[in-house]
Amino acid sequence: MKKVVLASDNSGFRLKEAVKKHLLELGYALDDVGMVQEDTPVAYYDAAVNLAKAMQTGNYDRGIVICGTGAGVSMIVNKFKHIYCVACESVYTAERCSLINNANVLAMGENVVSYAMGSEMAEKWLAANWCEGFSDERRKRNETGFSILAQVENENFR
Repeated sequence: MKKVVLASDNSGFRLKEAVKKHLLELGYALDDVGMVQEDTPVAYYDAAVNLAKAMQTGNYDRGIVICGTGAGVSMIVNKFKHIYCVACESVYTAERCSLINNANVLAMGENVVSYAMGSEMAEKWLAANWCEGFSDERRKRNETGFSILAQVENENFR
């Protein structure tokens, strides 16, 4: 079972709590490094930095970060080396960004995604494994794409 780190700001707190409850029921090991009490706000940039730094420790397989839109937190976490985040608004995109793009962080927005959809997105995203079920040709193409991403990342020191 994958170990997951979560974080949200005050705009994503309720969605994060719904997703957290759902994933705990599924048996995932979770740590929350963002806003943990409704009366103690955390800024989106602090939640994103906390999550990215936690991911960089190597203690987590995946991360989920939530704000009002998913955009602000994804922009920040993507500035950290070895963090590959996609802001998603559908179950299909969430699942595919794991399967095809090897995204290790999922971003969502509470103002865009319902609690039920966010929970389903997180479940499908966590269940999908990079290139699983792909032909050798498709797998090689995806691995080449990810290799190019790593080359670009290494040229831009963070």
